[in-house]
Amino acid sequence: MAQSITYQVVRSSRKTIALEIRPDGTLLVRAPSRLSDERIRQFVLSRQDWIREHQRKYQNAPAVAPMTRQQLQALAREAAQWFPVRAKFYAPRIGVTYGRITIRAQQTRWGSCSSQGNLNFNCLLMMAPEYVRDYVVIHELCHRVHMDHSPAFWATVERHCPGYRTAKQWLKDHGNELQARMPR
Repeated sequence: MAQSITYQVVRSSRKTIALEIRPDGTLLVRAPSRLSDERIRQFVLSRQDWIREHQRKYQNAPAVAPMTRQQLQALAREAAQWFPVRAKFYAPRIGVTYGRITIRAQQTRWGSCSSQGNLNFNCLLMMAPEYVRDYVVIHELCHRVHMDHSPAFWATVERHCPGYRTAKQWLKDHGNELQARMPR
């Protein structure tokens, strides 16, 4: 018999259900407001192999000390200098413009692009290799062409960042280590 999985549910106006494994290994389920508890339970059970695999990644991750608030602020200042320079470099090559750039310390996203063209970047990326940071910049700028993750979007990303799969895999493999550095 499968061991039960404990989780916390966060309901919102979203349309889809999503699973998030936090750096401490806990499971957060993001669900539409009207989705029943039973449907959420069924969804979690249907994904239990994936959940356990990703929870093991956190258990096996090297122990790293969280940064202090001062260290995080220093990282954010560094990011506030780096990301605008790279966005300014790549935007004309992709043929797009963008609005303001905001630097955040986020648990769930590396970057985002709003429909108004404003870009957000996670300051934790400053601990990633430069090619990974460049990939995130290019990824978000490509959303100025395609505001989705369609095949056309990924073709645009690949045109401007041929090695994007390697960078994307680096984030999958090491992102939890970066997230574990977030001050508690």
